[in-house]
Amino acid sequence: MKKVRIILLVVSVLIALGNQSEAQTVLPNVMVESITGQEVSAMNFFNDGKPMIISFWATWCKPCILELDAISDEYDEWREETGVILLAVSIDDERSLASVKTLSAGRDWPFTIYLDKNQDLKRALNVVNVPHTFLLNGKGEIVWQHNSYVPGAEQELYEEILKLTENK
Repeated sequence: MKKVRIILLVVSVLIALGNQSEAQTVLPNVMVESITGQEVSAMNFFNDGKPMIISFWATWCKPCILELDAISDEYDEWREETGVILLAVSIDDERSLASVKTLSAGRDWPFTIYLDKNQDLKRALNVVNVPHTFLLNGKGEIVWQHNSYVPGAEQELYEEILKLTENK
């Protein structure tokens, strides 16, 4: 009987851990600030049931800028075909925060820009290095992610977006 209790306890713990890791596939209730100064919870990021890209970047990160430029070149077509949106979350600190608005406007990025001033969202999603890109399905669940950037990686992202939208 004692062995059965131990087995049941172990199974219960494993189920609880499995449910906990599943819960982390959605965005946490962490506040970020829009580039216009409005506070928003990442948990409320929504795209009307369509895919969403969240790209962590910084003004000092050359691969980040290359990735966002590459996506920007294709973005209008991607949106038209799939309805996807991209939210670019800057992890710049107070010293470089002023550059975010200037850089994104100068590059004419069509994305919504958010500021993760204290890097709370970055920590909550276990982002270690930028660029770090997440793809969320229409339910707001993280279904794919990648770290770093090499030219052409945006095509892999696009293929993942198509997988989410071709069944609809």
